[in-house]
Amino acid sequence: MTHPIRILLLFSLLACSVLARAQDAAQRDEAAASAAARTRQIVARVDPVELRATIDKLVSFGTRHTLSDTVSETRGIGAARRWVAARFAAISKECGGCLTVIMPSQVFSDKRMPQPTEVMDVIAIQRGTSDPERVVVIAGHLDSRVSDVMNATADAPGANDDASGVAAAIESARVLSTHRFAATIVYAALSGEEQGLFGGKVLADYAKTAGWRVEADLNNDIVGNSFGEDGVHDNSTVRVFSEGTKANETPAQAQQRRYRGGEIDSPSRNVARFMAGIAERDLVNFKVRLVYRLDRFGRGGDQIPMLEAGYPAIRVTEAHEHYDRQHQDLRVENGRRYGDTIDGVDFGYLAQVTRLDALTLAEMAAAPAPPRGVTIEGALKHATTLSWQPAAGAVGYRVWWRDTTAPQWQHHRDVAASAGAPVRVVLDDIVIDDWVFGVSAIGVDGSQSPVVFPGDAGAF
Repeated sequence: MTHPIRILLLFSLLACSVLARAQDAAQRDEAAASAAARTRQIVARVDPVELRATIDKLVSFGTRHTLSDTVSETRGIGAARRWVAARFAAISKECGGCLTVIMPSQVFSDKRMPQPTEVMDVIAIQRGTSDPERVVVIAGHLDSRVSDVMNATADAPGANDDASGVAAAIESARVLSTHRFAATIVYAALSGEEQGLFGGKVLADYAKTAGWRVEADLNNDIVGNSFGEDGVHDNSTVRVFSEGTKANETPAQAQQRRYRGGEIDSPSRNVARFMAGIAERDLVNFKVRLVYRLDRFGRGGDQIPMLEAGYPAIRVTEAHEHYDRQHQDLRVENGRRYGDTIDGVDFGYLAQVTRLDALTLAEMAAAPAPPRGVTIEGALKHATTLSWQPAAGAVGYRVWWRDTTAPQWQHHRDVAASAGAPVRVVLDDIVIDDWVFGVSAIGVDGSQSPVVFPGDAGAF
């Protein structure tokens, strides 16, 4: 080959490379613009009027106690379940059949259900386009109660506990069903929570049977009130509770965690951090208060059976609860009103919580899966090395680190994706002993997965 021909070939290859990079950049810019537009649409479409209409309807069933009437069309848990299923079906019709509505159930008996009772969930599934076995969930519990947890006949409106959570799930379905995502989104209205978290177990068991890879369960329970019993009015904060160590951690994994850390870096906790970041970035005057605890003292929610099944899960709850409006007979005593009625719901506040839910679901479902097989090394070195398996759809990764006492990630470095091979990055002059590390995957539109802490303690 003559010298001029070699030069021409070199220039040709260089031009092709430049053109390919320009096309990649243009594709990413277009995808990022589309993702930004999606975010604006989600924020704009969440409607307090829709949320109120849902809670109005659920309250109209009188009681939704798990042991209440299942035959009546106007009263009891059965009528409420059928209405939610019909509402999901109507949303599906609007999106061309994009939702599959199922009603899985199991029969339980327990101290709060002395007779064998069918506990039925209502679930709408929006199947992902390219990674459908990866699943993100939003759930609220449909059942309600009064002071006596066994009273299945008294009026129990359950407007805030937990029609608010169910309304957030239904409204998320209405808003997100107009978009398409790589992963599957599940919208769930659960039963049996007040009798022993049985609806959460039905959901967890169904997920196992269906082979779902659950990336996160956002359990919304008591999310509609902004006026606390303590006299505080706070419509700009929501609490997100998350477990520190995995519920299904083995003794060997616990021993490893004792030496390597990870007590505050379970997948659930990094989902909570992820949610807090969404609020800070995409919502105005609304923030997440991270609570490093499984749930409130002496109380629980349907995220617990999901955690026990090995799925990352968090609990979303209003910042200041009003206990006169929870688990109470409807009454007035000494001029003080008790009962969970609809006038205790702040629909503007509930709309903000729902926007946060919907944006979190959208980002996680659009982004690549969290990296798998994240490992770390660096003992006796002035450098830290992280390695992980490539995530499908990732165009890059972000390596994170923070002080061991810092609540949120502080520093990061971006890493290019590799074609099918494990990814390895060396952080020179960053000593492994002094920091906590993690990795997230980045999609073509700029969406990111939650951060993964290295090893079993942080693996999704």
